[in-house]
Amino acid sequence: MRTLFVGDLHLSADRPDITQAFLTFLDTQLHDTDALYILGDLFEVWVGDDIAEPFANQLADAIKQASQKLPIYFIHGNRDFLIGHAFAKRSGMTLLPEVYTLDLYGVPSVILHGDSLCTLDKPYQRFRRFRNMSWAKWLYAHLPKSKRLDIAAKLRTKSKSSNQQKSYTIMDVEPDAVLELLDATKTEQMIHGHTHRPAIHQLANGKRRIVVGDWYEQGSMLSISQDKIELIELPFGK
Repeated sequence: MRTLFVGDLHLSADRPDITQAFLTFLDTQLHDTDALYILGDLFEVWVGDDIAEPFANQLADAIKQASQKLPIYFIHGNRDFLIGHAFAKRSGMTLLPEVYTLDLYGVPSVILHGDSLCTLDKPYQRFRRFRNMSWAKWLYAHLPKSKRLDIAAKLRTKSKSSNQQKSYTIMDVEPDAVLELLDATKTEQMIHGHTHRPAIHQLANGKRRIVVGDWYEQGSMLSISQDKIELIELPFGK
C-alpha cells in the first residue's frame, strides 16, 4: 500500500488537457492506495464555491466518486484558498489546516502547500497575511460575483508580472523557515508544493524535504510506501 500526493495542477477551462490528465489519474492511479492528499492549487483560480465553473463541477463529481474508494484530503493553495466546505463536501474531500502533521509509515511528517515558507518574498507574505484575515474573507465573499471575478483576474495578471521580476531565491522556500517548521512540528519529513521544483532534498540535519511537481507539461505524483519514495511523471495523453 502507498499514500499519494499531488499539487499545483492549476486546473482551468482553457487547459482541458490537464483536466483530462487528472481525470485519468483518478481512474487509473488510486489502486493499492491508503489516501490521496492534494496540496493546493488544484485550480488556477477560485473565487467562491457559488461561482464554480461547469468543468469544476465535473471534477467535483469525479473526485467524489474516487472518494468512495479512499479518503481524499485537501490543503488550500495560494490560488484556491477560497475553496469552502460546500465544494469540499460535494467533492468528498476533507479540508485540512494549512499545516498538517501525520505519520507516514512510521515517519513523522508535515505537509503544506509551501507558499508560507517563501519568507523572502515580503510583498507576497504581506498579501498572504491580509487574505487570511477572517474579515477580509467575509468581505470578499459578500461582493457581487462580477466584482469577485474582476478582482481575481487582476490578481492573476499582477502575480504573473511580479513573478517574472523576482529572483530564483525569492521564489523558493527559505531554508531557515523549513528547519523552523520541522522543529516546531517535531517531524522528520516535509512535503509541499508551490515552487514547481519537484525534488527529494536530504537536509544537513538528517531530515528530508520533498517537493511535488506541477502539472503544466505533464502530470506528477509523489508516491510514498513503507520502503519507497518516488516522484513519478504522468505524461499527458497516456
